[in-house]
This record gives sequence, C-alpha cells and structure tokens, in this order.
Amino acid sequence: MNAGTIYGLGLGPGDPDLMTVRAQRLLQQARHVAFFRKAGRSGQARRIVEGLLPKDATEYPMEYPVTTEIPFSDPAYKRLLAGFYETCTARLHELAQKGEDVIVLCEGDPFFYGSFMHLYTRLVDQVPVQVVPAITGMSAAWTATGAPITWGDDVLTVLMGTLDEADLARHLAQTDAAVIMKIGRNIEKVRRALRESGRYEQAWLVEFASMPEQTIHRLSEAEGRVTPYFSIIIVHGQGRRP
Repeated sequence: MNAGTIYGLGLGPGDPDLMTVRAQRLLQQARHVAFFRKAGRSGQARRIVEGLLPKDATEYPMEYPVTTEIPFSDPAYKRLLAGFYETCTARLHELAQKGEDVIVLCEGDPFFYGSFMHLYTRLVDQVPVQVVPAITGMSAAWTATGAPITWGDDVLTVLMGTLDEADLARHLAQTDAAVIMKIGRNIEKVRRALRESGRYEQAWLVEFASMPEQTIHRLSEAEGRVTPYFSIIIVHGQGRRP
C-alpha cells in the first residue's frame, strides 16, 4: 500500500477569501483533517474553514499541553511540547501508513513561525509531506494600515515580542521597517523598546488582521489597550522612491 500524504495547508491570515485556490481544492476533498488548538477552544485554524469541510471528514484536534502558562525558558515547557509533537506525529504517521491523506490546518503560512514546522521535521523523512504556502498575517496587517511596508532599498525586520527588551530596541534602531509579532503580554516591553529606538510614534497596532474583529490604531493612541494573541505591530519604511 502506498503511503498517504500529509499536507501542511496554509490558510492565510484569517479571511477565508484570502485562501489560495489550491488550499480550497484540497479542503473540498479532505477525508482527515487535523488542527492545533488550545484546550477548551475551537482553534483559529478550524474557525477559518468553518463550513468548508466535507461533512464526512474526520477531525483530529491537537490540543497544546501548555501555551503561556509557564515561561519558554522553563525546561518543562520544551519537554511538554516535544512530547506533544511526538504524539501528534505518531498519529499522523499511522494514518499516512494506512494510505490516508491528512490535511493539517495551518494559520498563515506553514513555514512562517507555525506549529506545523515541528511536525514537518519529524515526518518529512518518513512519509510524503507537502506544504501549501499562504498569505502571512503580517502581510494582511500592513495592508490594513493602508500604506506600503517597504520602499526602494528598505530592509524589513521581523521581530518577536518575546525577545529581550535590549535586543528589540537594537533591532528596531538598525532596521528601516519592522513587524513585531507575539505581542500579547509583552506589549509594555515592546512599547519601551520602540521608544528607546525612536520608532514609537511611527508604530501601528493591528489586531485580528483580515478578520471580522479587525482593529487598526496608532500604537501611541492605544495606551493601556490589552492586545490579543492575533495582534501585530507595524513600523513602515520610508525609503527610496521615484
């Protein structure tokens, strides 16, 4: 029996209309669909495809054992997630070995800070794996601001809000344009780093880019705002132009 294929299916930033034609075609013929979610939640990737899956598709929720409850630096964090990914890999591998194709739903692009990458590295040498790229959340965020993110020779830097404050400030001071992700509880640290680098007044906060809940604010006008998981800070480049 030929092994089935595992598809890391990029769904884009949140609006189903921004999915690729290929992603929609694969969804329409899916028999097995896996997706990540936090315990007790429906999962954002699953929400994006609501009403798009065949009624007889079998679903496999993959619930994280931990998200932000303990620090990333805690050895228990890495141990728990490693065991989780191994369990998920074993289940997908079992299905593929039986000749079944499996769709793994991925928010944004599967190879851009996505959980699917941890499954990919464990599966790629064992069974066929295909990755379907997609529009990233940051692309939707800078588009929402109504201004280009880069001009001419601008250098764009993508930063994580989980970085040390000094590292954030250093990168922000050295780049022309920036995207800061994983804001959440890191928001005040990010604000300080933006002020230190002299970029605070240029920053925009975009929440739920491309989704019905989308909001757009200058960061300086959103003081005290509690940012959700799906929030991105944009600092536009101002480089060369005709």
